[in-house]
Amino acid sequence: MTIHHSEETHRNLLARIPAATGRSLDTWFQLADAGPSLPRFEERVNWLRAEHDLPRGYANAIVHEMDLKRAARAFG
Repeated sequence: MTIHHSEETHRNLLARIPAATGRSLDTWFQLADAGPSLPRFEERVNWLRAEHDLPRGYANAIVHEMDLKRAARAFG
């Protein structure tokens, strides 16, 4: 089940990730990119949760932000 957050909630989650996890967003993006090539959003969220013991909200926010950045590069 995918959780849809408002843009404000998404930004707040992203802002808390470095302090809560001890890793920057860029580090999380690198870790996710180095992980398995999973096609579905929920699969990538579940992998981050299982591999790095992340809460669902943070894993969702990381994967969602990665998807937004990829889309911006593809259309930019």
